[in-house]
Amino acid sequence: MTTIFRLDSSIRTEGSASRAVADTLESSITEAEGPDTSVVRRDVGLHPLPNDVWSTSAFAGFVPELDRTAEQVAAQTLAADLADEVVAADVVVVATSLYNFGVSQHLKTWIDTMITDPRFAPGSETVKGKPAFLVVARGGGYGEGTPREGWDHATAYLRRIFEDVWGLDLDVIETELTLAEVTPQMAELRDLARQQLAESHDAARAGGRSVTLKLRRAA
Repeated sequence: MTTIFRLDSSIRTEGSASRAVADTLESSITEAEGPDTSVVRRDVGLHPLPNDVWSTSAFAGFVPELDRTAEQVAAQTLAADLADEVVAADVVVVATSLYNFGVSQHLKTWIDTMITDPRFAPGSETVKGKPAFLVVARGGGYGEGTPREGWDHATAYLRRIFEDVWGLDLDVIETELTLAEVTPQMAELRDLARQQLAESHDAARAGGRSVTLKLRRAA
């Protein structure tokens, strides 16, 4: 049986491009892997982690186990639960949006809390080589030659964490101009936005098929 861990961090449900592309990716994997495929979901966009869980869990690591407060024990238990979800998965899917040129605070809290678990601390190799996907949606255009080239301060950071710190075998699927449909000033970019979104769905379908081949070879 194949287990997919999927994390969503968009604060939108209706009209969320990151969720839609992740849906296509998930469907591609489940269709190829068959009915025994299970999906473990964590939606930090709709159900954020407590704001203080990271700091509480982090400081608990410097306190002898018997001296930890109830709050510290609860925070470390939650961190372990988050880590368990990723460790148990065969494929990891993280879908996110660019917010204010940076990482979603909800996704950042999840990452920071995960790192307080020793299995995901820098230097660990718990999930090294595990196939993973990062689905990124950006409301505007940030590509080479655009006025906001270099303003995306999220994707490079997420690559650093997922690839270099955790060692995941990462595939990134990106789409831009996702706000064109609802922003009058971007009306002339709508055709390009639709093309980019279609290409992202195509990439998700191809990625899903590709990862199933990896899983079968590894079996």
